[in-house]
Amino acid sequence: MKTSGIGKDKAATLLAAFELSRRIQSQKKWFSDKKITSPSDVAEMFIPLLKDELKEKFLLINLNSANKIINYNIISIGNLNSSVVHPREVFKPAIENSAASVILMHNHPSGNCTPSGEDKKLTKKLVESGKLLDIPVFDHIIIAGNSYTSFVEKKII
Repeated sequence: MKTSGIGKDKAATLLAAFELSRRIQSQKKWFSDKKITSPSDVAEMFIPLLKDELKEKFLLINLNSANKIINYNIISIGNLNSSVVHPREVFKPAIENSAASVILMHNHPSGNCTPSGEDKKLTKKLVESGKLLDIPVFDHIIIAGNSYTSFVEKKII
């Protein structure tokens, strides 16, 4: 591609920016009309996104008052067992997006979707913070390969 006045590096950067914008627009359409009624609804949507990840990702899914996804944010990316987040990192995007509730989600690249003691402790802390801010935590879901664990289904929260 030859564009007058723009070098190869700038042209590649612009193309990448346009592609990213296109993908973000299609991402919004992907979940804009889906109502969340159960943890399996969420798992079906996000397993393809997280199942093959080699790094642990912690996502925040913002829901409106009709339990439809407003958007989602990647809060943390880390090595195995290092995706630790803090309440301010989780609830700042929720407040900015006027979320009525949130779903916490992360993957276990190891393939084991059993919640660790750290997962349970962190979730309890985030649930308490959500109550203080009047933004309830709808669920915390762990994705491992093609399977998932829901903290609500396991009665952890």
